[in-house]
Order: sequence, then C-alpha cells, then structure tokens
Amino acid sequence: YVQYPSIASKTDYVAAMTSELAYVLAAEKIGQIEVPKRAQYLRVIAAELQRIASHCLWLGTWCMDMGGALGGGATVFLYCFRERETLLDLFEALTGARLLYGFHQVGGTRYDLPAGWAERCRSTVDLIERRIDEYEAMLEGNPFFLARTRGVGVISRELAQEVGVSGPLIRGSGVAYDIRRAEPYSSYEAFDFKVPVETGGDCWARYRVRMVEFRESIGIVRQALEGLPPGPISSRPGVKSVGQVRIGKGETYARVEGPRGEVGCYLVADGSAKPYRMKWRGASFSNLSVLPHIVPGHKVADVVAIMGSVDPVFGEVDR
Repeated sequence: YVQYPSIASKTDYVAAMTSELAYVLAAEKIGQIEVPKRAQYLRVIAAELQRIASHCLWLGTWCMDMGGALGGGATVFLYCFRERETLLDLFEALTGARLLYGFHQVGGTRYDLPAGWAERCRSTVDLIERRIDEYEAMLEGNPFFLARTRGVGVISRELAQEVGVSGPLIRGSGVAYDIRRAEPYSSYEAFDFKVPVETGGDCWARYRVRMVEFRESIGIVRQALEGLPPGPISSRPGVKSVGQVRIGKGETYARVEGPRGEVGCYLVADGSAKPYRMKWRGASFSNLSVLPHIVPGHKVADVVAIMGSVDPVFGEVDR
C-alpha cells in the first residue's frame, strides 16, 4: 500500500496526480480512513493543476499534428509547452519531481505547501488564464482549424452512453456527467464550478469542453488556495517500512474525474500489507473503443484530428 502510488502514477504519466488519487481513495474506503480537510484541499489543488497541465499538452500536440511544424501548428505547440513548464515547476517545488510525483499517500498527502508556493501558484494560474484567451483568438478565427474540427468525428449522445466514453468525450456529446459533481470526493462539493457541455459531439465540441475546463480548473485552484484550512496533512503517522500499512479486509471501487475521463481502481484487500487484487479502469482505454464507430467514412487526414480530440495516453491503455 505504501509503494503502489508510484506505480499508479505510471499508468497515465501525463496526469500522474489523478492516478495516484484514485488508488489512495480506494485504500481509504476499505480502511475507513479519515483524511484531514487540509489534505483534501491539497489533493484538489494538485488534481486541478494536473488537469490544466494535461490540457496544455493535449492542445499543443493536437495542433501540431493537425497543422504541422511548417503549417502553423508549431506556434500553439510552443506556447502550450511554455505554460506547461510553469506548472511542472510548481509540481517540482511541491514534490521534488516534474512528472511522477508520489504526492498522495493513504491517509493524506506526503508533502505540505512550501513557503511562498501559494503565491507562486496564484500568479501562475493568472498568467495561464490570460494565455487561454490568446489560444482561442489564434484558433477560433482560423478557417483551417475550423474546417479540420467542425463536423469531424461526431459521437452522438446515444453512442457516447452506449460505448461508455467519459470525460470531455461524453460532455462534448451533450451529457452533463462529471464525477466531481455526480460523486464528489476530496471535498469537491465545497467548490463552485460548472460542468461544461457541448452538444455537437465533434472534434470542435470536445475542444470547446476542454477550453472551458481550463478556466473552471483555475477557478477551483483559486478557491482551494483561498479556503485552505490549517491542520495536519495526513491522518497516519510516518511509515518506516512498507509492511507497516495494513488497511484491513474488504473490496471497493473508487473513481476520480481525470483530464481524459473516469479513472477507477477496483481494490481487494486481504488484511496483509499489499493488495490481494486490483483492477484498473483507464479513461483512455474506454474512450478508444468509440473509434470504430466514428472513423469509417472520414479521410485519412481526419483520423489525426479525431485521435487528438480523444486525447489517449497509451500507458493508460496498455497498463
């Protein structure tokens, strides 16, 4: 139970905070472990910053794939990675790592905010919010971007529900479903945010959902920093050996809303220091199942736009 967060983070290595959180929530449910309120808020801050960083990578690489390095795609790519670097700097200051963090642990978080980190975080999200306006101005007035995304790769509302896609894919098809709202965890019920929904079901709709999510995540981070309560960051004492943590017996399923959709962990505990069984649900794996339904009939060039709008991470697919 102590070691696994570092393994969970490698499933979706673009959003490691999300994978870690799904695992520790499952372990805490079985062990009926109370997590301090401060740790819950820290988890929310980390998860939303991770969502912003993931969306930066998605937008930059998607535009590069569609526009090409010589066709204008490199511009958005470089801008998005510039902003993503500022977020990775924040993660490095918080955890000592830039990609795989080990931030979450059973019972809370491993690290508290270092001195000056909150102010640095506020200035970073303020900057990114202004940059999002620039991204939209560049893309939404570009006739080539509009032609590559509107009416391409349409997922109907019925198909989205039948296949079981989640995240921006199902919300881009007119279904207002977000686990943070439907089944709140880590005090998400305390935060004011809206669930963006588009009805077009195409690449453009999925793009618009994520662009609104940028701003909603920034708003959640601001609220969490403003309302961050004092107190401990973990309900468990420090662990000196991996065999010290035992959560009892039982089985459960815990899920979180990741940048790509539902990330779930089915966990079976037998009373020992390690899980008896675990099954991972990756959003990318489930979302890719819609491709055979929407790709046929399109040009080969459109497959690039469709795949990018799904935003798969193949570490989460292969596991």
